[in-house]
Order: sequence, then C-alpha cells, then structure tokens
Amino acid sequence: MELKKKAICVYGASRSSIDECYKEAAFDVGRLVGECGRPLVSGGGRGGLMAAAIDGALSVGGEAIGVLPEFMVEKGWQHESLTTMITAPDMHTRKRTMASLSAAAIALPGGVGTLEELMEIITWRQLGLFEGNVVILNTTGFYDPLLEMLDKIIRLGFMRGSKKLWSVAMDPAQAVAQAFEGLE
Repeated sequence: MELKKKAICVYGASRSSIDECYKEAAFDVGRLVGECGRPLVSGGGRGGLMAAAIDGALSVGGEAIGVLPEFMVEKGWQHESLTTMITAPDMHTRKRTMASLSAAAIALPGGVGTLEELMEIITWRQLGLFEGNVVILNTTGFYDPLLEMLDKIIRLGFMRGSKKLWSVAMDPAQAVAQAFEGLE
C-alpha cells in the first residue's frame, strides 16, 4: 500500500469495558492525528480504544487504516467504518505492516497485546528497524509502573539509556505533538 504521507500508528486496548476517560483520550488522539492530515493506522478493531481512535480520526474526515490478521476478520472483529482494511496472514505480519506504514507510534493504555506492541516497537527503534518517534500516552498514570520498570532496566545496565527510545505524554495533544516532532 502506497501512502502520500506515512501514518501515525496507534496501539491501544480492544476491550470496551474500561473507564470513559481512556476512550475520550483515544478519541482525541485520533481526532488530532486526523486534523494533522496524516492517516491513522491501528489494529482496526471495532471496540475499545482502537475503535475510539478510529472514530476520532474519521470524525474530522481523516483516514483510518486497520490491519487485521485473517482470523480476526473471519470473526468480524474489524471496525466497520475503516477507510482501508488490510488483511494480514498472522499477528507478526500485522505488526510489521503497521510499523512499515508509520512515521511514528503512540501507545494508549491497553492490555498485554498493547504492552507487547509497545515493547516490540521500542526494541525495533533500539535496533534501528523503526526510526519514528515512540510516544507513551500515560493517561491518569496508567503506565507509571512500566515506566518505573524501564528506568530500572536502564539503571541496572540491562539496556543502554543513552539514546532516547520513547517519550511520555500526559495528554492527547502532547502525545500527538511528540509523535510529529521532527516530521515533515
């Protein structure tokens, strides 16, 4: 798939039974990405923060690209209003496709899938496989324990801390601004 401008990748929870403050922040991230004229790429799910971010982008006429593995499409888990849906054979191809379409990544709160995506994109950034900004949106301190663990990993020498691999934002506007930092 050829894009005029690389997308902003948004990772986030697929579950809908979570506090509204997280959904509102996800919607705002999607809206702000859409207002900036970049496509939003996500896992394309019909629920949770993924759906809220997609809805936000679409609410301002933005483009929402969903990348789903075949088994999820077969189960009908895709957001019904995606601008573009890409079907991948498996989860690994899904994540690689999302990253390849993206100039930056924003991690919203989420479960183990979101944590796994965030850790992988940070690892890819460390290895030079992904060069975009990685932003952790720390809505209501959601990521505080993870950020403490990452600091500990660096402090104990398990990871170099010399290269800034991620930034932390406290609200959607800050997250999108940090994602766009240094982009044309």
